[in-house]
Amino acid sequence: MRYGKEHKEATRRRIIETAGRRFKRDGIGSSGISTLMADVGLTNGAFYTHFASKDDLVATVVADQLRIQSAHVSAMPPGRAGLEQIVREYVSVQHRDNPEDGCPSAALLGEIGRWTDATQEAYTAGVLVLVDGIAARLAEGDPQSARLKALGLFAMMAGTLQLSRALSDRQLADELLEQGIRNALALQGAEQHS
Repeated sequence: MRYGKEHKEATRRRIIETAGRRFKRDGIGSSGISTLMADVGLTNGAFYTHFASKDDLVATVVADQLRIQSAHVSAMPPGRAGLEQIVREYVSVQHRDNPEDGCPSAALLGEIGRWTDATQEAYTAGVLVLVDGIAARLAEGDPQSARLKALGLFAMMAGTLQLSRALSDRQLADELLEQGIRNALALQGAEQHS
């Protein structure tokens, strides 16, 4: 039975979304094609109808995850209010405890840095769009002037989240998130409203 173009695209989208969640939860290296395809309810052979290789899938997933995250950031309010909302959502217990629903940077940075050039290029392009969305809230009207500052803020938020996930002491992990919010807002000159 031959499927139409819409079916093929919907299946590809399901594979990308499922792989994104699994990669962020279990890691790229720990997520084999067999497992990913079982998650989607398809055979291994069907994978190659959609992707040339696992590396192709990884680069596609990284780009897709960052595109979704960038769209979310772009939908935030402008200015400092939006910046504070971005920080508080990102550096949160909810985000920390649900990596499969969150940022690919906080979940996968170590692996992305060791993956293929194509994945690193997809990551770089995607993260710069994301960072520009943050920068627009730092310097409205001139986001390019704020790009490096926004990149530093993003790095601080991702690092805080990663460290909080790694700590076995839950109270300390929660306190770190609270301090991370204060640090991020202080770095940007935003007032904290606790």
